[in-house]
Amino acid sequence: MDTGTHFVMGIGLFALAHLDPMITSHPETTQAVALGTIIGSQAPDLDGLYRFAGNAAYIRNHRGWSHSLPMLLIWPTVISLLIGLILPNAHLLSLWLWTLIAVWIHVFIDLFNTYGTQAFRPLSHRWIAWDIINIFDPFIFSVHLGGFLLWWLFPNYPGQIFAFLYLLIMIYIFWRTWYHQHLLHWVQKKIDEPGEYKVTPTYKPNVWNVLLIQKNYVKMGEIQRKRLIWTGQISLDQYDHPAVKASQDSEAIRSFLYFTSYGFPQVYRREYGFEVRWIDVRYHNKKHFPFFAVALLTHDYQIINSYVGWLSKKQLEKKIQQLITSHHGG
Repeated sequence: MDTGTHFVMGIGLFALAHLDPMITSHPETTQAVALGTIIGSQAPDLDGLYRFAGNAAYIRNHRGWSHSLPMLLIWPTVISLLIGLILPNAHLLSLWLWTLIAVWIHVFIDLFNTYGTQAFRPLSHRWIAWDIINIFDPFIFSVHLGGFLLWWLFPNYPGQIFAFLYLLIMIYIFWRTWYHQHLLHWVQKKIDEPGEYKVTPTYKPNVWNVLLIQKNYVKMGEIQRKRLIWTGQISLDQYDHPAVKASQDSEAIRSFLYFTSYGFPQVYRREYGFEVRWIDVRYHNKKHFPFFAVALLTHDYQIINSYVGWLSKKQLEKKIQQLITSHHGG
């Protein structure tokens, strides 16, 4: 999920913690658990510091080791010990348990979107993404805002309020899980062609993206209120192009392909040589692919420059010009 949603979930878990008598009967423990749930809900995303090492490092590592099995115990332990230094009279076990819950929920909820995590590291480096909810889900975020309003109106019942709201969110996620499978089967039956089918969420509750991946092409579309609308198609006939193979020596392209199994190349001839764009078809939007990697190569397939990241269509063209300009020294 996005940072804002993880933040409100941290506050919501603190409200839920009021059901624990140890929290409500001990003021210093109350303060400690407030810090623990909020920090614990954010901690796995501290790998965002990889941005300072560049987009390639960030994309390769974000939601990797920080969301792994060992970190499910390491994060709450480290956070609890640090908070314990500030609030030494807090009940350490209660603090640790609620911080543990916050960390676990962060990692667990991240599995439900299309980005996914490497939650089973070190046992497996496979990216796990269940395609159930968007990275930002308006319903989950709004439920938390509504909960804060109810908490303000009824300050003596935060635990009961958020127990009900989290039950509501669980029902919503179960429904989205069922509906995702229902749509997937519906699309397969409607199209009735061989290939890999994929249905992914958007931020609009009634709009889902559709992929049909076959041997020679990828077809993209949308489901809008049970109406399937095809929006584009790309050919998969360029894998053997020498520029495609040479582009994979770029760190940006390697990071991109490490992260996604749904990246496909497109080759364009340019005055300086070749432009190879690797696009992640899961995120198609109005015939644009905002998550991509690009490598610029000379006529003899030497890498000029490269980039990986998220950009709008207009930003993409500017970025490519910047890559060309920086190679030529301005």
